[in-house]
Amino acid sequence: MAANRKSQRIEPSFQASAGRDDDDFHVGAGDRVAGGGGRKGRGKAAKAERPQRGSSRRRGASGGGGGGLFGLVRRLIYWCVVLGIWGAIGVGGLVLYYGARMPSATSWSIPDRPPNIKILAVSGDAIANRGLTGGEALNLENMSPYIPQAVIAIEDRRFYSHFGVDPLGLARAMLTNITTGRMVQGGSTLTQQLAKNMFLSPERTLERKVQEVLLAFWLEHKYSKDQILAMYLNRVFFGSNSYGVEAASRRYFNKSARDVNLGEAALLAGLLKAPSRLSPARDPEAAEARAQVVLGAMREEGFVTENEIKTAMSQTPARAKSYWSGAQHYAADMVMAQLPGMIGDITEDLVIDTTIDLDLEKKADEAITAVMDKEGAKLNASQAALVSIDGTGAIRALVGGRDYAESQFDRASKAKRQPGSAFKPFVYAAALEAGRSPLSVRNDAPVKIGKWTPENYDQKYRGEVTLSSALANSLNTIAAQLVMEVGPDEVVKLARRLGIESEMQANASIALGTSEVTLVELTAAYAPFMNGGYKATPHIIRRISTADGKVLYENTYDNPPRVLEENIVAQMNGMMERVITEGTGKNARIPGWQSAGKSGTTQSFRDALFVGYTSNLTTGVWFGNDDGKSMKKVTGGGLPAKAFSQFMTAAHAGLSPSPLFGTAGGGQPVVEGTEPAPEGDQLFDIISRTLGTDNGDSRDGQAVAAEQTGAVPLDDGLVPPADVGEPRQTGTRRTTLLDVLLGG
Repeated sequence: MAANRKSQRIEPSFQASAGRDDDDFHVGAGDRVAGGGGRKGRGKAAKAERPQRGSSRRRGASGGGGGGLFGLVRRLIYWCVVLGIWGAIGVGGLVLYYGARMPSATSWSIPDRPPNIKILAVSGDAIANRGLTGGEALNLENMSPYIPQAVIAIEDRRFYSHFGVDPLGLARAMLTNITTGRMVQGGSTLTQQLAKNMFLSPERTLERKVQEVLLAFWLEHKYSKDQILAMYLNRVFFGSNSYGVEAASRRYFNKSARDVNLGEAALLAGLLKAPSRLSPARDPEAAEARAQVVLGAMREEGFVTENEIKTAMSQTPARAKSYWSGAQHYAADMVMAQLPGMIGDITEDLVIDTTIDLDLEKKADEAITAVMDKEGAKLNASQAALVSIDGTGAIRALVGGRDYAESQFDRASKAKRQPGSAFKPFVYAAALEAGRSPLSVRNDAPVKIGKWTPENYDQKYRGEVTLSSALANSLNTIAAQLVMEVGPDEVVKLARRLGIESEMQANASIALGTSEVTLVELTAAYAPFMNGGYKATPHIIRRISTADGKVLYENTYDNPPRVLEENIVAQMNGMMERVITEGTGKNARIPGWQSAGKSGTTQSFRDALFVGYTSNLTTGVWFGNDDGKSMKKVTGGGLPAKAFSQFMTAAHAGLSPSPLFGTAGGGQPVVEGTEPAPEGDQLFDIISRTLGTDNGDSRDGQAVAAEQTGAVPLDDGLVPPADVGEPRQTGTRRTTLLDVLLGG
């Protein structure tokens, strides 16, 4: 029993010592209690145990090579899983946090694309697009197929297979950026880019990136891939103020995105990386180099063949100007200036049908450019403008300056200038309405009206002349006399009736065109002479419609009021034709066509104008300088008349000539009770006196006698405050017809 109890006490000590090292084994409590025999037995047992434990330890060490590697892998996997879980929790927390800061998904909607205004010519061809985007939106099926292919190839090759976010693309971009040490690729998909462009700011923050991903998921859930791609292509920025492929195509290639070829599509897709830096308007070489990269990506994706690549690479790279070029943009700007007043705020895409004829617009631009290039510099004329309208007032061509790319200010519709003698037809028309005729005689002599003494351009005086001759030679003294005869107020009323809307001063100097007007309103005021006496309200917009065809506005200028009687129109046409055939407007002749018009030159040669017409078109031309500096003796019969002739000759090419209203085709007015004027007023005056006629004047003999002396009474009997020439004998020497024919 005692022995058993000792054994029981030893066993725990052994068990406790079993885990210790061999060097400490002999100091166990069992050795002291068991005595010598016990120690000897324990020593053998210990010795027997040592080899086994050492062998076991060596086996463990030997097997640790395989077990240790396996354990390392297991531990690596374990910690990866742990970290992944915690990472997922962290990402989920961030998503929940930043997602909670966004509005409810039920309120999300695609923001409206800024309205585009498509401006069309009478032919239906596009003149320009206006609005924040610079182009209309196109469906995928309406644009060149090369465009979406090029964009997908270079921006998002797995667009049709990912769910809004492309993990493979993101991993590839991260690896590439790490290995190169710089940002080379981006991991955003087209869907993410669309979400960022439509909803978010461009700042690079974690919150924005999380929101971008959430919005990408929402877009993929709500819209088809084609819809997402179309929205992206119609909204993305392509540089040079162009948003969307249509705007970019017209900006860089002057064509619609419907007609873009492979090389042009590659250039557009290449712009997306850096629209401003790679713009062909800024760096054509860089744009072309990037386009080559895009073509290579398209080949890798199987969108194009090697032969197609070679053809595209051989094409000349696009070289765009720094701004839109072409005179048609002056017309587009005029449309945009009038649009709000017609329909109010613009909230949707619009289509504007205009009156502009692109062929005439091109010819007008060419005429201005040709004259300016040839003589502008040497005559110190830096700017010019032209407007051409038809008999209804529809503007067919508008050139607001020498080069739209250099200056977008429209000198045709916005600049107010003195018209000079180009205003005189309104004075003469008022005189005809007051009872005068083209054959009425006035004395071209020094005139004094108060303190004002008008002089002729050449400072010469011709004595007795008919009104027709006075207008042809632009005699200032006669125009001043007529204003005082009929009254300045009557001249202003007539000019206002014909279409001059600018403020006019009702004084004697209005005879010489001292009140400022725009070229558009001056030209439109000439149109009643061309169309038979009807007002021609200048207009450029025919119709305004929504993109789906709903008409919002349509002009009503098809029933104009009569502003001049037919006989007045006929007489004015005969008088103003002489301006071109024998007067100051000889440079304005149009081969094969009967035409009429009037030149105008302001003080110190600051402005030079010519306004004229045929039976088809009325055209006004202005030359001058924006700062008002004088030109080198440029008159209305010089550069403006030359540009008028060049444009009108081109505009009438191929058309059958037709006479001016109220004439027989030879320039003489056909008006009952009015004698046709033969060539040369001096001969007519002699014959008239020989035959004892009254020069076609319907007034009584007292009025005619007063005209002969230079003291011309008004119709109301009042004598104007004007002294003309020296008093002459009232009697006239009668000359026989034989003397006339023999030159006596």
